[in-house]
Amino acid sequence: MDNTAKIWDVETGTEQHTLLGHTAEIVSLNFNTFGDMIITGSFDHTAKLWDVRSGRCVSTLQSHRGEISSTQFNYASDLCITGSIDRTCKVWNVKSGQCIYTLRGHTDEVLDVAFNVSGSQLVSASADATARVYSTSTGNCISSLIEHEGEISKVQFNPQGTKIISASSDKTCKAVSYTHLRAHETPEHLVCRLLLEKKKKKHKKFIYTIRQEE
Repeated sequence: MDNTAKIWDVETGTEQHTLLGHTAEIVSLNFNTFGDMIITGSFDHTAKLWDVRSGRCVSTLQSHRGEISSTQFNYASDLCITGSIDRTCKVWNVKSGQCIYTLRGHTDEVLDVAFNVSGSQLVSASADATARVYSTSTGNCISSLIEHEGEISKVQFNPQGTKIISASSDKTCKAVSYTHLRAHETPEHLVCRLLLEKKKKKHKKFIYTIRQEE
């Protein structure tokens, strides 16, 4: 591993910049909406923001206590999120490079993070077999999705923000209707409610489950 990222010109195939600064392998990277900034996440416990035109690092996001597993900008490109092996996610102000919220609650490594299109919410996926939805404005956990039987490696909102899809080591993907989740419901209340409703068979939460053929 050379611990670098590179920016390439698609038409000519030539290298424009090598992004130097990380001290361990880079495992996540994304452009912002406007294509003028890149975020990289590394096993050196930091994420870095880069100016695409100059290739210069404009900010180093550091306060995680473990490797960074995932990164993403919101659509407006004024916020970014990082997920980490330290079991937390962090929301950052892109302009200042300051951490706005540290999102806690997972009991194992955070493996993926994603904003919804409006940037009002984000979802995290964890090796604890749950996904958690947070409010971007408050940093509070709105709900927990608890139906997988293995670690969740990938998670994403649909463009409308009404559904979440998750992929797991239990060999399934689950598409979850998000409209049934109640605002400001604590994870503990959600767990109790879902278990009760499941037992009573009063509603179906999942739209479909995609299973791997044995």
